[in-house]
Amino acid sequence: MIATAVLVLNTGAAATHLAAVNKNPVPLPSKDARKQKIVIASSKADYKGDTAIFTDVVITQGETRVQADHAHGKNLDDSDNMHWTFEGNVRITGEQQGSLKSDVAVVEFKNKSIAKATATGNPAEFEQKRNDINAVAKGHAHEIVYNIADGTVRFSEDAWVWDGHNELTAHELVYNIREQRMQATAEPNGSGQVHFTIDPNARSKDNDKKP
Repeated sequence: MIATAVLVLNTGAAATHLAAVNKNPVPLPSKDARKQKIVIASSKADYKGDTAIFTDVVITQGETRVQADHAHGKNLDDSDNMHWTFEGNVRITGEQQGSLKSDVAVVEFKNKSIAKATATGNPAEFEQKRNDINAVAKGHAHEIVYNIADGTVRFSEDAWVWDGHNELTAHELVYNIREQRMQATAEPNGSGQVHFTIDPNARSKDNDKKP
């Protein structure tokens, strides 16, 4: 029998901060890494005005890679303000072996860099191989926002995250890729709860944990 402890937190509108498990945070990526060229590869492209439609598309910039069955992009002549919508088998990989998969993702570009990806799905999923323990941090939600600039992944609507040690469910969860730390927020109206499950056998359990 596996013993677990479930802690239910009535947080109201306040955030619940969970101490970082990783005591050796990953260093920030260099500014030059985000200034690399944006490379677009596609098996087919159709242009209609300021919009282009792509098939079997892959976009890469440094460690960030976005691919999908289809995509359409706007403002392609303005790399400071491009918006792309990816659909079908969307896969996004980023720094520190983080990966995101979803049905749909909207990717924003700022200052000639991939800045943010908003993924939606039933559910959208994220995972990252931790560098401090032999485990994979993972989570899912209806919406996941990956902010490349600050290295955070925000889970909203039916959010669930497993950090390699413990399980957390809440209205909204934020996972920091670099510090490998979670933060939870209850529903804004104060009626929500944060559920934090502590598993004393987590270190010896299989990494493919599911909720």
